[in-house]
Amino acid sequence: MTQIRKGRSESGLSADEVLDWLRRNPDFIADRPELLDGMAAPERELGAGVTDLQHAMIAKLRADLDLARQRQRELIAAGRANLTSQSRVHECLLAMLAARSFEELIQTVTTDFAVLLDLDVVTLCVETDRSGLPPPYTPGVQVMPAGTVARLIGDGRMVVLRGAVEGEAEIYGGAAPLVASDALARVTVSPSTPPGLIAFGSREPGKFQPGQAVELLSVLAQCLERTIALWLFRP
Repeated sequence: MTQIRKGRSESGLSADEVLDWLRRNPDFIADRPELLDGMAAPERELGAGVTDLQHAMIAKLRADLDLARQRQRELIAAGRANLTSQSRVHECLLAMLAARSFEELIQTVTTDFAVLLDLDVVTLCVETDRSGLPPPYTPGVQVMPAGTVARLIGDGRMVVLRGAVEGEAEIYGGAAPLVASDALARVTVSPSTPPGLIAFGSREPGKFQPGQAVELLSVLAQCLERTIALWLFRP
């Protein structure tokens, strides 16, 4: 706003003219409370050694208001991001349901998921069985040594997020050099099948970070478990 002193401003208005106009329009500022944000609270001269606490309190209230507005913007941004993530996971679920064969399901997971989730690579991995022999070969499925799922995800967890990682070839194959952060979700098709996982990799460090919500990825992995079981064990 143009600063108005006792003389005339650049717009040609004097302080007395502005004051007279405001007196004739007493509701002007009341109807535009946002104008108060840019006004400086006057400091009062209360004598030597006396501090104007009113001015300090007003300054603190304004700082608190700015902080509250910033947090509100962050919450709105987080809510929009969550809605976007939810929509993308829903698209993945629909894509799985649309698969017309087990091979198409695997291709959907290992190809389409990366596009739908805006990631660089998504792989489906399964461990060798206890005899040390790999499970029946399926194109698009990575084979891992026994014990890999327990080592990477641990017991009692469904999903682990890694914010800074060098992609492992046993998980990502030739795409391993691309991966700088990832999410690993346990996939347990049945008690009789070897452990597995679905890996979501990103070249962006910090794309996945410990502490982020994992419910959507967990639901996606559980739906994948059940969909695979329907194809493997259907009559």
